[in-house]
Amino acid sequence: QLQASGGGLVQAGGSLRLSCAASGRTFSGYGMAWFRQAPGKEREFVAAISWRFGSTSYADSVKGRFTVSRDNAKNTVYLQMNSLTPEDTAVYYCAAKWRGYSDTFGVNEYEYWGQGTLVTVSS
Repeated sequence: QLQASGGGLVQAGGSLRLSCAASGRTFSGYGMAWFRQAPGKEREFVAAISWRFGSTSYADSVKGRFTVSRDNAKNTVYLQMNSLTPEDTAVYYCAAKWRGYSDTFGVNEYEYWGQGTLVTVSS
């Protein structure tokens, strides 16, 4: 089970950190990712971190602004979001894939999903 949190309302240029807490004892074996879905749009890949070696990947639209990280001791994955723009407004979802690597970009490739947390960036 995945529980996302940390969303909210922020002004353009601001920052937020999302968290996704996982239950269970095998979190370290899962590749983790963040996706987002804006109103009227399809869910899109944002960032991913591998189950081992800590390799990461990002969508071009967030590269250099967002950072994904994980703390296996806390069963938690994070998404630090800086320099936010109104185009970042969306519901953000965390997802997990057993033995997933950071080059796993497809929505259908992930096995478990969190409930989503809303990020609203005002101009």
